[in-house]
Amino acid sequence: MKGRALAGAWGAFLLRRLAGTAAVVLLLSVGVFGLLYLAPGSIQQTLLGTRPATPDTIAAIQARYHLNEPVAVQYLRWLGGVLGGDLGTSIRTGVPVAGMLGQRLPLTLALTGYGTALAALAGIPLGVLGALRRGRALDRLVVSAGVAGLSAPPFAVGLLLLVVFALGLGWFPVYGTGEGLADQVWHLTLPAAALAVGAVGLLVRFSRAALVRELEQDYVVFARARGLSGLLVLRYALRNALVPILTAAGLVVTGMLAGTVLVEVTFAVPGLGSLLVDSVTFKDVPVVQALALLLTLLIAAVNLLVDVGYSLVDPRVRLGSGAPA
Repeated sequence: MKGRALAGAWGAFLLRRLAGTAAVVLLLSVGVFGLLYLAPGSIQQTLLGTRPATPDTIAAIQARYHLNEPVAVQYLRWLGGVLGGDLGTSIRTGVPVAGMLGQRLPLTLALTGYGTALAALAGIPLGVLGALRRGRALDRLVVSAGVAGLSAPPFAVGLLLLVVFALGLGWFPVYGTGEGLADQVWHLTLPAAALAVGAVGLLVRFSRAALVRELEQDYVVFARARGLSGLLVLRYALRNALVPILTAAGLVVTGMLAGTVLVEVTFAVPGLGSLLVDSVTFKDVPVVQALALLLTLLIAAVNLLVDVGYSLVDPRVRLGSGAPA
């Protein structure tokens, strides 16, 4: 009976999440499609460039891309293709959109994962250190560094890192992705660090606040009075502080997925972010719509994993509630 109830809870949770994600994707796709339609310029002008635009040429382009149809019909045509598994063809390159996303997605995921790892390795230990030295000079230094990191935009940090470590010292390459695992890690270090600076500040803030709150709880005072070692008490406190830290980790990953847009442009990394910038500039509607769909699904997947993590690290948290039962 217990297993059946747990399976039912999981099923209801996943159904709610799928319904919510579908609604968000639908609203977002309508919004993006409408904004691209209202944006200055036209696909005909972009395709023709400086070449003469004869009425026959314009009519051929409109017929090829269904531009003479009402915008609602154009959207429904795109939506029907997506539901049938067809993301369309890029107006700019003539290549299937699914193939373009498949080529660039691994690089963006690698950059996001690398940045998240750097942020976690720096932010969580610094937050713990600040909590253990609360009110002292080291704590104030950690908090100040976290605030500075949160205030720094990733593209500005990226430019600074390029000037200092790539152009000035020559320790890292200016652009490119490299060949092979080690070379790729070397090329992605500066972009990942640019993404991680702000994330470190967020993790410091959440982990420090969560651990400070746990260290003030009665069970910590009782454990210390019983003579338990400081390391063992810290382990118990950290376990109970994991829920806020998981929340911060989810915010970090989703923020990095969005932050890759400017960072990839800054470092000339051929990922989804740079593709989005090029496609918006060109008004490549199928690619922009597919990217919005993909990024929404990735963010929904991250939020789902965070919710599942809540129930795994703290049995008091009900699945999907995000709060103790």
